[in-house]
Amino acid sequence: MRIASVSGVDAPSKGIGYHTISKEDRERTSAPGLRAFREIADRFGLSEAERISLLGDPGRSTYHQWMKKAREQRSLTLPLDTLLRISAVLGIYKALSILFESESEALVWLKGPHRGTLFAGASPMVYMLEGGHDGLMSVRRYLDAWRGGNMGAGAPEGSFEAVTEGDLVFA
Repeated sequence: MRIASVSGVDAPSKGIGYHTISKEDRERTSAPGLRAFREIADRFGLSEAERISLLGDPGRSTYHQWMKKAREQRSLTLPLDTLLRISAVLGIYKALSILFESESEALVWLKGPHRGTLFAGASPMVYMLEGGHDGLMSVRRYLDAWRGGNMGAGAPEGSFEAVTEGDLVFA
């Protein structure tokens, strides 16, 4: 049995071919990811407890061991869940950098109360801290949708401006 092919390459008939991230890949990305997380957490002004919460509540001593190994650029293999959480934080930081002209504006949005339906008056940061993995991913998806032009329910009337020909720049 043949399944649809992409660019002339036949897909295996056994399934889609999803795979998990290997231990080697986790080891290769863990220390750099954790160093990036630390830098972002510093910029966000997060406490140690908030950092631990965003990483999935590892024990305090485990958190400090991870940070020490990352700082010293030693071998480190984080759990997949922790790497996915770091990935979400990186995506949130990137989206905020794109959406806001300054880091201070991004922090006002991130830490201030929000009228969006998703947040129900809470700040996105509270949503991230109290919502676990789902909270992190929801904030990331919200920001990615916003970047794509969807302001979401609860956006103030007139907050969306259509793109005009004058906005387009061809380099």
